[in-house]
Amino acid sequence: MKQNEYLELGKINTLYIDRLTTPGAYLMAYDGNDVLLPGQYLTPQMKERTLIDVFLYTDSEDRLVATTLTPTAKLDEMALFEVIDTVPFGAFMDWGLSKDLLVPNMFQKTPFKVGEKRFIKVIYDERTHRLVGTEKLGDFLEKSVQGIKPAQEVSILIIAKTPLGFKCIVEDKYEGLIYHNEIFETINIGNKTKAFVKNIRKDGHIDLNLRKAGSKKSGSSADKVLSLLKENNGIMPYNYKSDSQLIKDKFALSKKDFKRSLTALVDAKKIEVKDTGIYLKDLSNG
Repeated sequence: MKQNEYLELGKINTLYIDRLTTPGAYLMAYDGNDVLLPGQYLTPQMKERTLIDVFLYTDSEDRLVATTLTPTAKLDEMALFEVIDTVPFGAFMDWGLSKDLLVPNMFQKTPFKVGEKRFIKVIYDERTHRLVGTEKLGDFLEKSVQGIKPAQEVSILIIAKTPLGFKCIVEDKYEGLIYHNEIFETINIGNKTKAFVKNIRKDGHIDLNLRKAGSKKSGSSADKVLSLLKENNGIMPYNYKSDSQLIKDKFALSKKDFKRSLTALVDAKKIEVKDTGIYLKDLSNG
């Protein structure tokens, strides 16, 4: 481990245990500045003149303090937080430390309610010189997309559900969207996954697909239909005319993929499709 040159708020610091006292251990950076690690975090293994990794934040009196606990998210990181209290000036989020993370009203998109989970970024507030949370992630995302092209596979983080679809953070720096009518599997806020770029809009936002454009899904989709049929004793009340929303809810497929799968299974003589539903071939009455 290498000792930090200076104390860094909101980050994991590697510091030198300078002295052990009644309140706790005083930890020093290379520049000579120190910070208290309260006694509750001390262990018998912590000795003077050794290095230790700690997270630095501020206590209830705005004094810099160290902890061996790791928060839900550190400075400039994003995560899903739970609201544990609301006050006239903001809301407090549980982030795994003794002092909760404040999200001021000015950094909330809509009023927070206790028990809710919100996607938050931890930032440094220049006005108060504290770590706070913000829900307004767009203020910190890049508007000019560089090095990403249509059809490219990218890493995404699902951050919110909107009337149009699920909002995502793309490659940790851009804003993206997966439209509801193009989602045929279960996704949840906080999920990290891969997606494919469908389009890059003039405003710098990226439209995404969970499937690669033009990929052939009939095989895996057909396997899914066949598996569900077997789980339901070989009979299911769906066919080519079934409602697209019912198909999406039951099979997690688009109606186009569903119909293609039925045709593939019929051609393979594995199922029979009737007005009353889908039947496994060996269970069909003909």
